[in-house]
Amino acid sequence: MATLATDSLDTKAVDPLDVSRPELYRDDTWQEPFRRLRAESPIHYTPESDYGAYWSISTYKPIVHIESLPEIFSSEVGGITLADFIEGSDDVRMPMFIARDRPVHTGQRRTVAPAFTPSEMVRMSDDIRRRTAEILDSLPWGEEFDWVDTVSIELTTQMLAILFDFPWEDRRKLTFWSDWAGDIELVKTEELRKQRLQHMYECGAYFQNLWNQKVDKEPTPDLISMMIHSDAMAHMDQFEFIGNLILLIVGGNDTTRNSMSAMAYGLDKFPDARAKLEADPGLIANATQEIIRWQTPLAHMRRTATQDYELDGQKIREGDKLALWYISANRDESVFGDDADDIVVDRPNARRHLAFGHGIHRCVGARLAELQIATLMEEMAKRRMRVNVTGEPTRVSACFVHGYRKLPVEISRY
Repeated sequence: MATLATDSLDTKAVDPLDVSRPELYRDDTWQEPFRRLRAESPIHYTPESDYGAYWSISTYKPIVHIESLPEIFSSEVGGITLADFIEGSDDVRMPMFIARDRPVHTGQRRTVAPAFTPSEMVRMSDDIRRRTAEILDSLPWGEEFDWVDTVSIELTTQMLAILFDFPWEDRRKLTFWSDWAGDIELVKTEELRKQRLQHMYECGAYFQNLWNQKVDKEPTPDLISMMIHSDAMAHMDQFEFIGNLILLIVGGNDTTRNSMSAMAYGLDKFPDARAKLEADPGLIANATQEIIRWQTPLAHMRRTATQDYELDGQKIREGDKLALWYISANRDESVFGDDADDIVVDRPNARRHLAFGHGIHRCVGARLAELQIATLMEEMAKRRMRVNVTGEPTRVSACFVHGYRKLPVEISRY
């Protein structure tokens, strides 16, 4: 495995193009190695890393190509992150539909999709706006606070509680479980793997109780009831149940929450873009897409080759692991221009981003994420609220969830 170089003759130097290294994301220094990959080796083989050997796919077109061939590049064979299931350990396989191939993926996705239709977005929009307004109206003007905890986590955790019909007073459990489930660095030590598994069992037991309360009851518009009343998900075993819960919790929590934090941090970092948005709230819909592109809250998805395949002159072998680096594709200069590292709120093709994936695995909750982020910006605009970052954020130290632990800010009026 690649480790930090020391004076020891037994150590190996850091591979500068091993973009799975957690410090790149902790320190926000991932941009340069990806820039090199896109320019020099867009389909790049890394023979050694903390996650073993893998291919880095760092540009837009090859990622779209791979995502369009789900039978050749499987989500199920090796899972969706660079972290492998460790045979012979205490790990337990917890299947989830994003990490399943057709036909299981199709049936399970169809089960939860009705929660995210355009008509459901209309139904939920007033409540989302009301809750957003309440949180913004509770913020202290001119005093430092943590935007991540006070705004981003609270808004997304409330939304998850509504989607699951989850007890309101316990909603922060969802945040806790999401943080443990989404951190792939935890697989690197036996003790943390055991702790993570224990927390996932706690999550499963809590939701099993909610499930039992809804069995034999009339259908209601929440995800648990939808699962109960579907052929595809009514008879899941314990591990598949937990796996799909983890998917929906992480998908609904980490992605939206980190885009909301990126909105506060990024607009402060690019004051000209912020001024343009403040002058023209009609740009909010496009700015929502641009912020999601700029942040890319899930840095990669993994696929595993089910057969030998030649990709742009590179020979991919059956069983090879491929990391589709959405975080890099969303900065691809050939698609988004030489200013791809900037936030441009009126960027004409912002919606082409790959932050939600592509193809059959495109995020089922994308509309809801967009609605929540846009509503937050609309309500801020009504209050002429500007977020001023007062210190460097604490970032997630991992190559999967790309996000923020803390972001100190003050708010002012413009």
